[in-house]
Amino acid sequence: MIRNYFKMAWRNLWKKKGYSALNIFGLVIGITTASLILLWVEDEVNFDKDIVDKNLVHYVPTNQKYDGEWRTFYSTPGPLAAALKEEIPEISKAARLFTTNFMFASGDQGLNQLGAFADADIFDIYGLHFLEGSAKKAFKNKNGMVLSQKTAALLFGKHQQALGQIVQINKTENYLVTGVVKDLPENSTFQFKWLAPFERFTAGKEWTQGYENNFADTFVKLTPGADFETVNEKVKQILPTKTEDYDTHAILHAANDWHLRSDFKDGKIVGGRIEYVQLFSLIAIIILIIACINFMNLATARSEKRANEVGVRKTLGSGKRQLIYQFLAEAFLTSILAAVLSVALLKLILPLFNNLIDKQLTLGIDEPVHFLSLLGITIICGIFAGLYPAFYLSSFKPVDVLKGSRRQAGSSGFIRKGLVVTQFVVSIVFIICTIIVYQQVQHVKNRDLGMDKENLIELPVNGEIIKNFDPLQQTLTASGMVKSVGLTNSHALSGGNNGSGLKWKGGTNTEEILVSYRYVNSHFMKTTGITFKEGSGFNTAVENDSLNTIITESFAKLMGEGSAIGKRIDRWGDIYTVIGVVNDYLYGDMYANSDPVMFFNSPSEAQYMYIKTNPEYATTEILDKLKATLTIYNPGFPFEYSFLDDDFNARFKSEQLMGNLSQIFAFLAILISCLGLFGLSAYTAEQRRKEIGVRKVLGSSVPGIISLLSKDFIRLVLIAIILAVPLAWWFMDNWLQSFAYRISINWWVFAFAGLAAIFIALLTVSFQAIKAAIANPVKSLRTE
Repeated sequence: MIRNYFKMAWRNLWKKKGYSALNIFGLVIGITTASLILLWVEDEVNFDKDIVDKNLVHYVPTNQKYDGEWRTFYSTPGPLAAALKEEIPEISKAARLFTTNFMFASGDQGLNQLGAFADADIFDIYGLHFLEGSAKKAFKNKNGMVLSQKTAALLFGKHQQALGQIVQINKTENYLVTGVVKDLPENSTFQFKWLAPFERFTAGKEWTQGYENNFADTFVKLTPGADFETVNEKVKQILPTKTEDYDTHAILHAANDWHLRSDFKDGKIVGGRIEYVQLFSLIAIIILIIACINFMNLATARSEKRANEVGVRKTLGSGKRQLIYQFLAEAFLTSILAAVLSVALLKLILPLFNNLIDKQLTLGIDEPVHFLSLLGITIICGIFAGLYPAFYLSSFKPVDVLKGSRRQAGSSGFIRKGLVVTQFVVSIVFIICTIIVYQQVQHVKNRDLGMDKENLIELPVNGEIIKNFDPLQQTLTASGMVKSVGLTNSHALSGGNNGSGLKWKGGTNTEEILVSYRYVNSHFMKTTGITFKEGSGFNTAVENDSLNTIITESFAKLMGEGSAIGKRIDRWGDIYTVIGVVNDYLYGDMYANSDPVMFFNSPSEAQYMYIKTNPEYATTEILDKLKATLTIYNPGFPFEYSFLDDDFNARFKSEQLMGNLSQIFAFLAILISCLGLFGLSAYTAEQRRKEIGVRKVLGSSVPGIISLLSKDFIRLVLIAIILAVPLAWWFMDNWLQSFAYRISINWWVFAFAGLAAIFIALLTVSFQAIKAAIANPVKSLRTE
């Protein structure tokens, strides 16, 4: 019997190829879109899934109170990890990490790899899988180093050949390879290509031994059965007891939350990427629903043509249940065909989607989770899309349909119109959201940074750059391609080292003021375009000019009225004289106002070199010159660089992703909605064909009939606009509230979205309206 249902379903689909293609096309769009989103969601929720005992693993950030508000920082004091392990029984493992780049000797240019100095407990905390060597022996040798599988293969051809080999780092230090571990997957929050003993980093550095400096990432692993809240309260007490500073405490941040819930406000988790995961999961469901709505409307639009079939089959003895099964079989067959085509389409467009979202997603139908998900979507679409048409079509009375006088269905007509309104509400909301997201991203991108990010190249400071800086700088500037070269200890768009406890004459509440410290050379301001408001720069004739400082305007205002020039600042017992005040500039959070900055003339601390280039020269020509110059003054190190404007744009990756996906989903939602509207207009034309015939006989014009058929649909779109506007405003206003620097929502966005929806609806309806208006009235009135 089931075979017969599907056999008949196939015949009906094949008989009406155009209608079937339209139905399948709508479902293909819905299933493909939902599948892409679910693949992305799967990748997001599976971050750090390879961590063994993930539920027991936690990161340890610190909360510090400034200006009455708790602010969360990821670095901790060096001794904290040992104290947590020793004093809290529920913590079985604790490890510190200090992340940095190493240049491995490999060929002429070397190989830069990101890694970390770490305590041996990190092997157990992360559950790292050793391919060569063992976790127990890896760090017994303080000169030992553990490599990732890929790094070992890059250095030695095969990872099996790495164990026991000597690797040279930064052309100055040697390490013994004591282990090789399996590569961490791409969707890991923390990445490292090598690990070395933490003691190797702290040796000879007294500042790492106390609680005064936060520099290490701290990880812990709890004992099975430990209560999170209880342990978290104990963790909070450690730092205050060690430092007597009750405005600073550590907290636990669960591994399950590292990727999805990493945003903190006032010391508590308030969200993160989980908001995008939830949003796009909802969008996947909505896209599927409107695709199914489209199927319903197209099915009921054909009701007039299917009515005679139903009447004849009922007359010949078919029951309502059999008819329902028959129509459901058609819906399931349509859904199955759509699913098969969706798989083919997914294989085709997945590389493009990966490009868009900067991931490496894969679709494996042989994977149970992917197969079952697709099967579930197919079944849900078949049931949801086919149930209403099946019950509706099977309810026709044979006497009415065979006479050609079937009743008009009031409630079903209301439902169909309601479904079209729903589709257009979704489409209009997507249009509005897309525009506002784009406006917000552009608003921040066009914000005055307080520095000039154009024509600025960033390079890492390594090897002999500091030693050979003067001749290197002179060679570059003499070429005319480079205007100036600046040095700094931290990325120009990042916060650098933060601190508090500064004192000055007349100062108040200084303990609560958070200041960013930057160690620069005398050319940094000129290179980055930061301008002086008063005073002057560091003395280029003095190598370290160590007793002077430059501050930003916001810092100068905190120091009270009058000029800040000449005022003295006590920084932990060292007295600095303010010689210059520069404009505030943006760093860290691009949506917020930055903390005050204090600059020190200490180029020896530099980790980044910034080069201001001459725009009159081609970029390739400048890069060739840089590479050639660095080969002379910093031989053996790879030539790696980035452009500051690219780094700036990369900071809006999540917002750009949301904007790009919103544009795509808005287009798809509109496309599916148009198919639904096309179906309803076809249905209406069928229902009113006799009325149209009478009107034409009585002299109605084609434009008049087009207007008659179109105005009802415009009403539906107007209703959708009325419903969509407050919904979109509420949603986007809440989204914008998460940004300190944000746009105001303009009325014209809603007006544009509404007019666009009306225009699209008119284009869609006009085809059926014109077709009905020019039809021969004799055909529609032949039974009268």
